This record gives sequence, structure tokens and C-alpha cells, in this order.
Amino acid sequence: MKKINFYCLICLVIVFSCSQEAQNIIVRTSQKQLPVLTGKDANEVLKITVIRKDNLPVSIKKLNVSTLGTTNLEDLESVSVYYTASNKQFSPETAFANPMPPAEELTFEGEQMLEDDTSYFWVSYKLKNEANLFNSVDATCSAAITSSGSATVESDSSATAITQQLGVTVRQHEQDNVHTYRIPGLTTTKKGTLLASYDVRRDLRRDLQGDIDIGISRSVDGGQTWEPMLIALDMGTWGDLPEKFNGVSDACLLADVNTGDVYVAGLWMYGVINSEGKWLEGLTEDSTAWNHQWRTKGSQPGFGVKQTSQFLISKSEDDGITWRQPKNITRMGKQEEWWLYAPGPGHGIVMEDGTLVFPTQGRDEHGETFSNITYSRDEGKTWKSSSAAYTNTTESMVAQLDDGSLMLNMRDNRNRKNKSETNGRAIAVTNDMGETWTEHPSSHGVLIEPTCMASLHRHEYNEGGEKKSILLFSNPNSKNRRHRMTIKVSFDNGETWPEGNWLLLDEDKLRGGYSCITSVDEQTIGILYESSQADMTFQRIPLSRLIGN
Repeated sequence: MKKINFYCLICLVIVFSCSQEAQNIIVRTSQKQLPVLTGKDANEVLKITVIRKDNLPVSIKKLNVSTLGTTNLEDLESVSVYYTASNKQFSPETAFANPMPPAEELTFEGEQMLEDDTSYFWVSYKLKNEANLFNSVDATCSAAITSSGSATVESDSSATAITQQLGVTVRQHEQDNVHTYRIPGLTTTKKGTLLASYDVRRDLRRDLQGDIDIGISRSVDGGQTWEPMLIALDMGTWGDLPEKFNGVSDACLLADVNTGDVYVAGLWMYGVINSEGKWLEGLTEDSTAWNHQWRTKGSQPGFGVKQTSQFLISKSEDDGITWRQPKNITRMGKQEEWWLYAPGPGHGIVMEDGTLVFPTQGRDEHGETFSNITYSRDEGKTWKSSSAAYTNTTESMVAQLDDGSLMLNMRDNRNRKNKSETNGRAIAVTNDMGETWTEHPSSHGVLIEPTCMASLHRHEYNEGGEKKSILLFSNPNSKNRRHRMTIKVSFDNGETWPEGNWLLLDEDKLRGGYSCITSVDEQTIGILYESSQADMTFQRIPLSRLIGN
């Protein structure tokens, strides 16, 4: 009898203590606007910050999690909670409890001693591969039970407006034994296939020179799933130099919707031209020499492979499945005195008259950077480059406006230091294929940037039987650093970009911050970008979400 009474007393003490409010603990929750991706085992959805007000030992024993706000629980494979001690960054290394199947209300039970005054727990979702990319997810923490009682949970009021949109991990760090994937391109073929291009940086994250090829991923279901990676441009051990001295980078895709052909341009470096402009002899696998086309004299006047980086274009006639041996157009488009002539990454366009246009860039006879275009009027047989649209600019993208003119939207090096009201993309238009250019009224001051590649894309659609078009723009929406990946919309050929039509995709620090937009179909936009969550992230967005219909 005494034994039974003793156990009853213990149970009452436990119940009593758990029903008491923990005076020494503060629990706060917050969320970020982040893409939640298929192809990842763990996605950050909710941060739970636990603050200990004294030095007494205390543990977290139970966390109640709600998934309310999630569009469809069928999109989820499992829900987990992780612990990172005092580390403010999400990590799935330490589980608080076992993963659970999705439900509206979940209780995670564990025993985690708080090691620091401030500790972090994270609610994480794993998505099914077939999760609907138009959907979103959400989470809240309704209760936290500690060894000293129940703690009050405070929610960040700013997080109430956040629902995290779904996306796809197209490429991630170390996938297929590749160190890093960078420089996204995205286009839609005549058949409706999505083609994604990117640098396959096999050994290191850094730019050319290095063992870098141009990879391609295909999607035949609007970006829901992606086929295994193909290699479109790879110079191998050309000229008896190791692959790390035959890199190809900065791909630009162009889908000809008239013929069905697809082109990919890339920049090839053979060997290393040092800071004095001298091509280095005798390079081997053990050589550590490095330079690239934009540094010092890493690319020089002339046409030869030992003088300057080479502009390559490969063509696919089977919807991006196989790619021809590349054509070297360096002599067609480069002026001999220029130091460099290169594609601008992203995608090119087909004009209404069938002209193929790539955005391009280079360094003039003084080594000064510029942006221009390169075009073909004979289905890619020959190519011609234009005059410079602007100087001290580099990566750009081109779009045809309603009046038939071409707009070039350019990364401007001045913005590295300029954080004033004139910080913004350089923008110019031409009516004569780049023989002459006029600066656009929105140039410098309308589309801010931290000096980074960005995407410009014209989207056409029908509304009530009327044909309409908009311009779409994406970049890190900041003057200071590469974060806050945002899509913007212009209804007036780039004159204005109303804030009411901005869509924030990823607010965190980006893995490069480059992006490329395409039209999946009339009512759907696709974007491939270097997000905070994966090297190459794809998201599919309903047009209505951008234009407000």
C-alpha cells in the first residue's frame, strides 16, 4: 500500500510540475520566406528559440507542432524537429525526436538538456517528389513542455504573413560528385520542354579557370521532375592539357520556337594567361596556376586559344537530348583588339522576325568591360555582335518590347560602391540591332542591385481574348548583399515596376544569387536560381500570383 501511494505521489508531482508555467524559460517562434524543396531530406520551416533566464539545469521534453496553413498535407512525407544548441543556422544533424507522418497536430517528445542560455529547435518538412509546386506549407509551435513546466510560446508577428512556397532541388552541392553547380540558365523549347543549364564545377566553387563543364537538365512535366544531368559543353583534355585547364563556363540557352532547335553558348578557356598577359607553357595536372577572363590580363587581344577566351555555341536538334560539337564563333563576333568576348549567362531570345539574339559581354581594347548583343539572321549559321550598349557593365539579358525594339538590362559595376538613390541596373534600348543604343528612363535607380547577374523575360498571354505581354525581372532585391531573391513585374515595357506586384521567393543569403526566368506556359512562370537552400532551385509560379488576377 505504501509502495502504491509512493508511486501516486510521484505521478502527482510530475503532473503538477508539468502543469506549472516555466518562469525561467522564454520560447519564441519565427519564420523566413524560403523555398521548401523536393529532393531534400530536411527543409527549414519554423525556428523555435528557447531562452533560459537562469543557470538552473532544464530540458525540453515536448513540443506541440501544428501544420495548419499547409495547402495539402499529402505533399508532405514526414515532419521532424532538430536541435542546434546555440547555432542560429538550421542543421539536421541532431534530431530532437523521431520523424512523424504529417498531421494537423503533432506532439514531439524527447529529452534535450539546454546547453546554452539561448538554444534553437527547428521544425522541418520532407516533401514527396510529387508535391504540388503551386502549393505552400506552414507551421506553428503551440506548446513547449520543459522539465520545469510549460513555457509560454511567443510568435513573431511578422511571420504571420509568411507561407513558404514549394520548389525543386534541381542540383545541390556535391551531387554526382560535383563540388558546386553555378550560373543558371532556363528556357522552354518548342515542344514545351524545360531546359536548365549550369556550370558543373567539379573540383572547386571558384570561376574559370578550372575543371568546369556546361550541364543540362530536362523536364518534360513543367518542372515537377528533372531527368539525369547531361553534359552539353566539355572540352576534355583538348590540346593535351588537363581538364582543369580546359574549363567552359557562363552558359546561355536559346530555344528557337520556330525550328525547334536549341542553342547553348559558353566561354572556353585554354590554359592560363597570367596577369601580364602571357600564356603559360608546360602546365600539368600538378600545376597550381590560376587566372580568369575578368581578372588582370586573363584574356587578351587576338583570336587564338593562347591569346583570348573562346566563344562556343553548341546546337541540339532533338529537344536538348544530344548536342553537336561546338562551333567557335570568336572570329565572327570578337573585334581583334578586344580583350574578351563572351556570352551573358541566362537565356537568349527569338525576335518576331526569327532573328536569334544572345546577350553578350566583353572587355574592350583598354580592358574596360561592356555589354552588348550577338545575333543571327540565318538560323545560327553566322553570328554578328553589336556595339556596346554601356560600359563598365557585364552580365545582361535581352527582351523584345511591344514596339519591336530590344531592351538590354545590365549588371553595372558602379553599383559595387554606389548605394545611393542612383543604384540600379543599367538599361538601354536599340531599334537597329545594337548599332546605336539609347539609355532607358528606368536606367540607374529603378531596379536596385548588389551588383549581380539578373534575369529579364517577356511573357505573353491571353486575357479575355486579348493578347497581352508583361516584362518579368528577378534578382537579389538589395543594394548591399545577395539576399531577398524577388520577381518583379512591369506592365508598361519596363517603365515602372509596381511594388504591389513584387514576389519575394527567398529572403536568406543566396548561394550566388543568379537567376533565370522562363514561361512554362501562358499561365505559369518558371524560375531557376541559386537559392539559400540549393545550388539550383526551380520554382513554378501561377501568373495570377504575379499580376494580381
